[in-house]
Amino acid sequence: MSGNRIVVILGSIRDGRMNDRVASWVAAQLAAHGFAPEILDPADPELLPVQIGDPQAIDRLRQRMEGADGFVIVTPEYNHAEPGHLKTLIDSVTAEWWARPVGLIGYGGISGGLRAIEALRVILAELHTVTIRDTLSFASPWRRFDEDGRITDPDDAAAAEGAMAVFAHRLRWWTEALADARRARPYDREDE
Repeated sequence: MSGNRIVVILGSIRDGRMNDRVASWVAAQLAAHGFAPEILDPADPELLPVQIGDPQAIDRLRQRMEGADGFVIVTPEYNHAEPGHLKTLIDSVTAEWWARPVGLIGYGGISGGLRAIEALRVILAELHTVTIRDTLSFASPWRRFDEDGRITDPDDAAAAEGAMAVFAHRLRWWTEALADARRARPYDREDE
């Protein structure tokens, strides 16, 4: 089955981040829907130097993204937008994004990360991706997720799992459609 390899990109590098919990839940849900999720953590010591433009770290980032069928970004919202280091990571590579679907999952205070998600759509469009319309948003995740990345309230868990089923269906459709398109006609630009 094509379209299985999904790279889940964490949006936070802060100590004590919620990102690990939310991304753990996301990866488990993607696996339950037949995907093969791989976590890409920008705080990984091999990738952290991407933040200062280190060529070797950028090469490692390229290698981890290469051949992905799609991406899911799990991001907090900082000051009504995505974290700056996530933007730097996104901007550090180009062709790895082309003609790939990107799902967006946000979390934060009352907005649940929705403003970060909307800011990312513009950036990712410029990189020739297709962002999935359906998103997941978690307001006050510190009240919803336990240390192991499980949603503690059964009603919240059921609602989130229902939303993830729609999200996964759309992600599957786009990964397969774009994989077929890339096989039929490689995606590249004349000016690159």
